[in-house]
Amino acid sequence: MNVVVLSCNHHHAGLEVREKLAFASEDQLTRAYADWQHQHPASELVVLSTCNRVEIYAASDEESAELSIQQISDFVSAFHDLPSDEFTSSVLYHHGEAAVEHLFEVVCSLDSMVLGEPQIVQQVKEAYRIAQENSSCGLLTNTLFQQALAVSAKVRTNTKLSEGRVSIASVAVGDFGRSIFNRFDNKAVLVIGAGEMAEETLRYLKDEGVERIVVVNRNRQRADALASKFGGVSDDFENLTTLLGEAHVIVSTTGATKTLIDHERFEKVRQASDRKPVFILDLGAPRDFDPSIGRIDDNVFLYDIDALEATCDRNRELRVSEVQHAKKIIKQQTDRFMHEVYHRATGPVIQRLREQWSDISRSELDLLCRREPGLTDAQRAAIEKTVHRIVNKLLHPPLETLKDEARAGTPHGLLDAIRQLFHLRE
Repeated sequence: MNVVVLSCNHHHAGLEVREKLAFASEDQLTRAYADWQHQHPASELVVLSTCNRVEIYAASDEESAELSIQQISDFVSAFHDLPSDEFTSSVLYHHGEAAVEHLFEVVCSLDSMVLGEPQIVQQVKEAYRIAQENSSCGLLTNTLFQQALAVSAKVRTNTKLSEGRVSIASVAVGDFGRSIFNRFDNKAVLVIGAGEMAEETLRYLKDEGVERIVVVNRNRQRADALASKFGGVSDDFENLTTLLGEAHVIVSTTGATKTLIDHERFEKVRQASDRKPVFILDLGAPRDFDPSIGRIDDNVFLYDIDALEATCDRNRELRVSEVQHAKKIIKQQTDRFMHEVYHRATGPVIQRLREQWSDISRSELDLLCRREPGLTDAQRAAIEKTVHRIVNKLLHPPLETLKDEARAGTPHGLLDAIRQLFHLRE
């Protein structure tokens, strides 16, 4: 068994390198699988390409199709028309047991930017599906990826790895927002600023069903761009006071150097409104809203970035404490997978070797008993036990060596040597 993986992910490669190595469409993947099968017809391939990682799993169970890291690098280089020296320092390679363990960690999201994030399972399933549709899978990759998905389910069931949101925006909407409003589809959202944090928060609000979105920004073009992306509208910064009074949810991410909304201004907004519940996410650093605004009345719920980060950190600590538990499960399942593969690869040779030596020892014991008819039953049993112990001790070193070698890949050379040395029949 030979499994090799080329891994380019967010841990050790920048976005530029990942983009160059990415397989951006299903059509591109189809071409890649066709090229690989033309070059390596006796091997298997699964490509996992997401915004955070590009990984290529190649496998072979035949001596004639033994795979090398160089072959995978050459394939990637040729397919993307990219000199290998532009990416080799930014990728990692795993082989044999390490490759199996790596896939298990990936699908369990131990290798993700956000520990426990669930999207990776669907991404692996999709990658495996496309590989199957392109007839690129075989016994090894089918077994490997089915086992990986089973390990993911086991880790999800037996650990708390996916509990507790760990991004600012997800905590803001999912933890705090949900504690104030049961539903968001009937709420008006005002976004002040048009940066990345505003966009990420809007994405979570959209997932919650938000429909009414107004974006204001000193640069109206940027406000227009963000609003149109989420089906909202933009407005002039001069209308901010009126918009504050109309909103149920306010997300502020301006990055202004001084307080944008002071206590007096917001108190006037509240006096002019019906004092409905308002959820304010002040994601500015420094703050956009005066902290005392949260005490104007009982229906003002103001959360700043410090409160959000504290919750994120607590959730992250909870997850990190579960990592060791998850890794223990992954190690057990990796050992189990390698044991199964080892038995499939080496089992027939080991069985024939044991049968041959057992036949020889049985024959010699029968001969001894015929020559020494005076042996008692106890003496015969003691001699037989000693012979079996000698056979097992003599077999132990070669079988252990075979087992160790098989963990990294099918040891074809060693298997052939054992067959020749001991004249084992096929």
